Amino acid sequence: MSEKKQGFGFGKSLYSAGGAVLVLLILIFINAIISQANLRWDATEDNLYSLSEGTRDILSDMEQDVTIKVFYSEDNVNAPVHIKTYARRMLDFLSEYEYYSDGRVRVETYNPEPDSEAEDWARKYGIEPINIPTGDRLYFGLVAVAADQEEVIPSIDPTREAHLEYDITRIISRLQSPTKPRIGIISDLPVFGGPPMGMMQQQGQAPWLYVEELRKSFDVERIAAAGDPLSPDDYDLVILHYAKNAGPELLYAVDQYVLAGGNLVVFADPFSISDSAQGQPGQVKSAIPTSLLSAWGVAMEENKVVVDFDYATRLRNQQNQVENNPVWLSVGPEGFNSDEIITAELESMLLPAAGAITKIEDATYGYEPLIRSSKNSALTESFRAQFGAQGLRRDFNPTVDQYDLAVRIQGTFKTAFPDGKPAGNEPGTEGASDDAGTAGEGLKEGAERAIIILVADADLLFDNFYVNQQNLFGFQIAQVFNDNLNFLLNAAEMLTGSESLISIRSRGKFERPFTRVEELEKKAQSRWLAREQELVRKVEETNRKLRQLEGQKDPSQEFIVSEKQEAEIEKFQEEKRRIQQELKMVRRNLRADIEALGTKLKFVNIFLVPLLVAFAGLGYALYRRKQGR
Repeated sequence: MSEKKQGFGFGKSLYSAGGAVLVLLILIFINAIISQANLRWDATEDNLYSLSEGTRDILSDMEQDVTIKVFYSEDNVNAPVHIKTYARRMLDFLSEYEYYSDGRVRVETYNPEPDSEAEDWARKYGIEPINIPTGDRLYFGLVAVAADQEEVIPSIDPTREAHLEYDITRIISRLQSPTKPRIGIISDLPVFGGPPMGMMQQQGQAPWLYVEELRKSFDVERIAAAGDPLSPDDYDLVILHYAKNAGPELLYAVDQYVLAGGNLVVFADPFSISDSAQGQPGQVKSAIPTSLLSAWGVAMEENKVVVDFDYATRLRNQQNQVENNPVWLSVGPEGFNSDEIITAELESMLLPAAGAITKIEDATYGYEPLIRSSKNSALTESFRAQFGAQGLRRDFNPTVDQYDLAVRIQGTFKTAFPDGKPAGNEPGTEGASDDAGTAGEGLKEGAERAIIILVADADLLFDNFYVNQQNLFGFQIAQVFNDNLNFLLNAAEMLTGSESLISIRSRGKFERPFTRVEELEKKAQSRWLAREQELVRKVEETNRKLRQLEGQKDPSQEFIVSEKQEAEIEKFQEEKRRIQQELKMVRRNLRADIEALGTKLKFVNIFLVPLLVAFAGLGYALYRRKQGR
């Protein structure tokens, strides 16, 4: 009997061991199958880790196969943790390109160990190592190769994760064409850099970041302000960026370029903050090509800027105090035209001291606003932009209308120079052209349809207003914090024909602001502003009454305060105390609302979700128990 039991126990153990082995083999088999499948679930709101439709369109239209070679020192144990985790996410994301391109895009990874062949290739491609504090060298770059063309990212920046898809897709798109579109820039700002200033500066001034970014996808040239003829055959796009010294010859050349069908982006400005000449006597403080704007059916007031308390930006004033400055406009999503491809995906832009664009009533050209102010806005004299928020708040009276800050104009335009070419550049002289589009009288009406993007601010392209730059291990890292640059790149790509890239660049944000808190602050600010303006009016009214009472006194009572004056002052002080108490209540209620919102969020995160999970588990357990019975 004991032998039977022992044999039965041995058989049961053998059966159990065989089952365990079988389960292990099944798991290995399933794991092998799943590893070959491209299974992916992107739970983010904007599908941040999936390829967008724009990328898929470009991949479906590829004519040249592309090989992406990633050089990454994956065996370096001293590599920073954030680079290691980002490298894994990036390689996983690149596999999406292989899958959706049906093999037209191949991804190869290389580990450039010291003195290896992979390191030699990395150096040949221009990928330089990063010297980390431990003394090791870390390679983290890539090169995309197609036929005899190549595009290189010498150092991959983890802070540009939100733009990774755009960077990769732009490279693939560029490799499909041997030539780049040409862009000409006219500007009186040092956007192309400059020579060293003084004996202490060893290096010249670097070009502005937007010029460097345009050069990645376009051939960018500086157009001299000499008034030489411009032709759409020479430039796919012309950017007129704060041309405050533009003479009639140059404006005429731009006019003829538009009439010939050339597309144009204009950054006008009623009050420049980034111009280094500001504040010097006799210097022009605005750059608005009024004659051209009139021919295009629009207008801008030269000495007026928009004040908008809904889009106010927190700045430090001259007294070193932080305040919400309503002249520096931080435009949110509600200020962008969601139906226009240039602005549909933008989240935020900063426009310091922007003007307002209006359409001339009898203009027949296409006119579409791209960026608008809020309804809590008004116009003020441009010189008041220097006085800070306190002075602007006193006289602020919001209008019902919203002001256009950027617009798209299109049509077959008429010339701004009906009398022909301005004197000073006659045919036959140096710089004159015999081209039919610009010689003699030139074009009077447009030969082709043209598109013009007009922006009422030029400062938005100054580096400090959209990017933080720092040096990391010898590399210049640029972290973009708003969509100023994206707006220009979107416009450039649309006007040169690369519309598929626009839906990629700004299709999602990795940071989520507390929009509910921002709404509470805006409501409180509106109540605060109304009461503060009432207090200012009370002060002015009291001062007026005191002056009247002072004029009614005898000369002998000049330095004596009358009873009526004392009563008026006491009345004002009482009113002032009441209003200040109301202002304190506004601040107190705002803090209470924010704290209440925070308490609700804490309750949901700490208690509600675990309770729901516990109840779900308890309900499932009761269900299983009932089924077991």
